[in-house]
Amino acid sequence: MRDAILSNLENPKQLEKLYRDDKPAFKTTFNDLYPTLQTNLLVQGWYQRLNYSQDDALWGTPAERLFVVVAALLAALSTKLPDMFGFSKEFFFIRNIGFIVFPVLIAFFGWKNKIRWQTGVALAVLMLIAALYINLLPEAETEADTLVLACLHLPLWLWSLLGFTFGGATLKKANWLGFLRYNGELAVMTAVLLISGGLTTAITINLFRLIGWNIEDFYFNYVVACGLAAVPIVGTFLTRAQPTLVNKVSPVIAKLFSPVALVMLVIYLVATFMAKKDPYHDREFLLLFNALLIGVMALIFFSVAETNKSSHNRLQVLVLFLLSLVTLVINGIALSAVLFRISEWGITPNRAAVLGGNVLMLSHLIYVGYRLFGALTRRSDLALVGQSMTYFMPLYSFWSAFVTFVFPVLFGFK
Repeated sequence: MRDAILSNLENPKQLEKLYRDDKPAFKTTFNDLYPTLQTNLLVQGWYQRLNYSQDDALWGTPAERLFVVVAALLAALSTKLPDMFGFSKEFFFIRNIGFIVFPVLIAFFGWKNKIRWQTGVALAVLMLIAALYINLLPEAETEADTLVLACLHLPLWLWSLLGFTFGGATLKKANWLGFLRYNGELAVMTAVLLISGGLTTAITINLFRLIGWNIEDFYFNYVVACGLAAVPIVGTFLTRAQPTLVNKVSPVIAKLFSPVALVMLVIYLVATFMAKKDPYHDREFLLLFNALLIGVMALIFFSVAETNKSSHNRLQVLVLFLLSLVTLVINGIALSAVLFRISEWGITPNRAAVLGGNVLMLSHLIYVGYRLFGALTRRSDLALVGQSMTYFMPLYSFWSAFVTFVFPVLFGFK
């Protein structure tokens, strides 16, 4: 090996072959030779390649680690505010669940992207106004539809602010496609952290139970509650500091679940028809139908983001195109059911919100499907599919803000 390396120092291709044939022997021999050859730039490059360690990168810079620790502690502390100040937990968490995580994530990306301080102040003021608004909405004797809608759509609006900050907090350079990829990677990392946390919880509780200590209440009220609040922050830090942890997993998940979802949706539509389920008169079934639609839309967004990043996979594009067509059918059924209910029983806050959301998703699906068809027939580039995902993101932000801040006033807080 020694002679082979020395005779091929000017032949990078042969060096690569030697390395792939016997990596351990190549590394040991190369490191032994390095002191006498270190003036050669190619040798220096190989030495760094063979000996570079990512252990330090895994934990980021000291400033990043400090930021994550402080942010995680703040998120954990916010979950205990009802206990500290005597608030109703139901009142607090229903209205403020989005403020536990999103502000610190927005601060993290604002800091990493070095956004202008004026923009940072504007974002902070917007979130403060939103927090005051949602907590000052009046409570009715019966559960108000507009209050529920505002509490559901406010996290979506905060999520869009996070996407805006992720792209550098500028409209011209917004990186919505990268933001969608980040969400997919964060979902994978969050799942890993939750599984690890679940195993740790089970082991800890049972170990203490063996010595006669029942710590379940304390552990779930403090450790689990605070840990859940910190998971998205830690997950975000890990995906940014060490992207190789999940960036190879996300495309695999997209490729595996897209065809599974396609088959499942087709079977589900057939089964629904055979079971004679009626979303036009069954309100609960219509809600489930819309929940299914949102889940499939999220899968399409994630899959398109990952497919756009990789090479042109014709089969994957075909699966996504078929999935978008089936989802269009589901969206069309849901939209027609909402219009039927409005024509029969009039407009309500819930029907108006679902109608607007369905129209927006239908328009987006048509556009994405059109771009997928273009990529499938090679009439347009695959990059245009990714761009089709980003054009509608500001519209989703506007709609979630409209439902959150305008609907309660528009419908008299009912």
